[in-house]
Amino acid sequence: MSQFKNYLSLVKFSHTIFALPFALIGFFWAVKLQNNELNFLTLVLVVLDMIWARNAAMGFNRYIDRDIDAKNERTVVRDIPAGNIKAKSALLFVIINSILFLVTTYFINITTFYLAPIALLVVLGYSYTKRFTSLCHIVLGIGLALAPIGAYLAVTGSFDWLPVLLSFVVLFWVSGFDIIYALQDEEFDKNQKLNSIPVLLGKHKALILSRVLHATAFTLLLIIAYIGNLGLFFWIADIVFGLLLIYQHTLVKADDLTRVNLAFFTTNGIASVLFGILAISDLYFKIQLF
Repeated sequence: MSQFKNYLSLVKFSHTIFALPFALIGFFWAVKLQNNELNFLTLVLVVLDMIWARNAAMGFNRYIDRDIDAKNERTVVRDIPAGNIKAKSALLFVIINSILFLVTTYFINITTFYLAPIALLVVLGYSYTKRFTSLCHIVLGIGLALAPIGAYLAVTGSFDWLPVLLSFVVLFWVSGFDIIYALQDEEFDKNQKLNSIPVLLGKHKALILSRVLHATAFTLLLIIAYIGNLGLFFWIADIVFGLLLIYQHTLVKADDLTRVNLAFFTTNGIASVLFGILAISDLYFKIQLF
């Protein structure tokens, strides 16, 4: 049981909550807006694929960064440098989850199966990006942005504008809050010749860029609500999400990073869950505003 907990800690399993609600929105949009039958097996497979992909991505990140993490006072307690999990065991964990991800997509539909290797390449490839580009936060955002469009494809087998726009929301949202998280390691990353937006721009300008990205995400949500002719609950979801983004930025200052974890983990987790509940509720309890 203790080893099982170590693996949950390795991949920060609780953080699955960031992207999962957006995947569920994509799934239920495909069901309700396109008049498809609700298939519970497909829903289970989508959730499992989210878990496998994230386990593989986080496990690979911890494996690739194990030597870097061992040098960083903030990350030396992570499971591989702390000796809770062997590096080879972590790599095996990544391989198993990657295979499970590919196999699961096969049982969804042919479109998701053919696109699965590309998705896997993105989520695994992110771990290398900070070694050569400051745009690593964007790559992470792209990885999580695959959730809503992937879930939509699982039901319909085809693309549509609404889930694509929602994927861009996730892209800008995740990139913005990952920049905030990276503020903690600015000096360490400089010393290790690693790349990030805080290293490139400094803390003040990095925070400004994070706000711009989050403002863009919120603007896209308003556009989605309007062009999708969505109802009251979705508009409320937009407002709640926007307010939590604003609150997140009140917690972190360039000269005060003591509340980064509150901004990064707690606030974003609450924002994602509340948005997901309200957005899906809008499909089943439609109250039209226009």
